[in-house]
Amino acid sequence: MNNFANAPVTTPVNTFETGATLTHASANAALAAGLASIGGGATAVDCTPLTQFDSSALAVLLAWQRAASARGTPLVIVNLPAGLSSLAQAYGVDTLLSARH
Repeated sequence: MNNFANAPVTTPVNTFETGATLTHASANAALAAGLASIGGGATAVDCTPLTQFDSSALAVLLAWQRAASARGTPLVIVNLPAGLSSLAQAYGVDTLLSARH
């Protein structure tokens, strides 16, 4: 089980941010934007702005990680909201996320 700190983690230099919302309605646009950032060399995603999400957010995060891995680099997920972390644990995918909390 993961222990999550409340303090934000300092983000790496090549980082892009999620938007405030990552739900089914915004997943395709978010996926495309993140893939473009990863294609440009981003190695981390900061979830600090993320306040509204559903299970689609997990699918997008995992797709971003797969894309980064295909480029030969891991994608670090920083400042994952506690609620999204709990959702990942409930679905059993928390161990697949490279998240720093």
